[in-house]
Amino acid sequence: MVDNKKRKQIISWCFFDFANSSYSAVIAAVIFPVYYVSAIVGNTAGQGDLWWGRAISSSMVFVALTSPFTGGIADFSGKRKRLMFFYTLLCVSCISGFSLLKGGMILEGFLLVVAANIGMEGGLVFYNSFLPEIADKEYQGRVSAWGYAVGYGGSILSLLMALPLVSHGYYKAAWFMVAVFFLLFSVPAFLYLPPDRAAGVGLIGSAVKGWRFTLSTMRTIWGKKELRKFLVAFLIYEDGVNTVIVFSSIFAATTLGFTATELVLLYIIVQVTALSGAFLMARPIDLWGPKKVVMLSLVSWAAVTCAAFVIYTKSHFWFVACFAGLGLGTVQAASRAFYSQFVPAGHESEYFGVYSLVGKSSAVLGPVVFGYISSSYGSQRPAILAVSIFFATGFILLNMVKGGGPNIETKAEL
Repeated sequence: MVDNKKRKQIISWCFFDFANSSYSAVIAAVIFPVYYVSAIVGNTAGQGDLWWGRAISSSMVFVALTSPFTGGIADFSGKRKRLMFFYTLLCVSCISGFSLLKGGMILEGFLLVVAANIGMEGGLVFYNSFLPEIADKEYQGRVSAWGYAVGYGGSILSLLMALPLVSHGYYKAAWFMVAVFFLLFSVPAFLYLPPDRAAGVGLIGSAVKGWRFTLSTMRTIWGKKELRKFLVAFLIYEDGVNTVIVFSSIFAATTLGFTATELVLLYIIVQVTALSGAFLMARPIDLWGPKKVVMLSLVSWAAVTCAAFVIYTKSHFWFVACFAGLGLGTVQAASRAFYSQFVPAGHESEYFGVYSLVGKSSAVLGPVVFGYISSSYGSQRPAILAVSIFFATGFILLNMVKGGGPNIETKAEL
């Protein structure tokens, strides 16, 4: 049974995913990427792809290098929720700043994208670390999936709100709408998630202790064979997932000629299929085990990228994109549940800091590779095909990991 306090915490935790999904959908995935590469940079000979890849990779490098340390700081200073609020405010402020961009402001746009993405992705370190605290182990898989599913609802609503704005060319209003949406719906998380602890250690002292303890945590994690194998596999296949997410709309617009309105409608339908897939697979993650669910998802993702290589019509891309949506939330929710099996009680923040380090590091290579291949060949098709290698390699490596069985009867070697 889940008491009222836990229920309220779980709902507010899911609502934060609802809130930040407006950024994920409108800014990171659908409308702003195309706006930046075409209206701000210009995508002649793949230059827009190159700059967008650089922006995403640069922000991910920063988050990857700092997330284990900020996770340790959160544990020692007891200011986890406060730090999550700071990163959220950074992201919201930069989104509002997008309204100041004009054509040719490549560097200014680059810096705002980097800062906004740092705010978004950096805050997820603290958000993810709440999962083992608010949900019992046997329910973590489904709660993780619920978070993603509710997030897809946020994506759909924010895109529906953005649709009339972008269809009339009011892009600046769309960025402001996302900023308000993100800030407003994140309020329940800051009200009801477990409060910060009075640790009695200042930020500077906790930073020093966090640095030392994080290094110790990384050595401890690396010494656990199965956990180490999982993280290596996760590093590779998540690279493919992140690359598809940040370049899918650019591929559809540049290679297949999708308009802004068509992109929004396409992504709304993809989010509906993703939401359906997340709810459909929420219980199987716990019953079958997250490992099996992740491996099935990787097979479908590899098939999607190979299919995109040979697609030349919008109608075919609609079908492939919807199929991809079914596995979008599933692979992420199952991966998070898989990793949660390895996390010892009381060490959630620093362990999820390392998880974020690996996840964000995986978003460094893929976007750069895509942008480089696209600009080198003058075509995005070989770039999208190259992404399938990440899924195939991740599948092979994950198959070698012991553990990831049903959460009800965890068999991972801790």
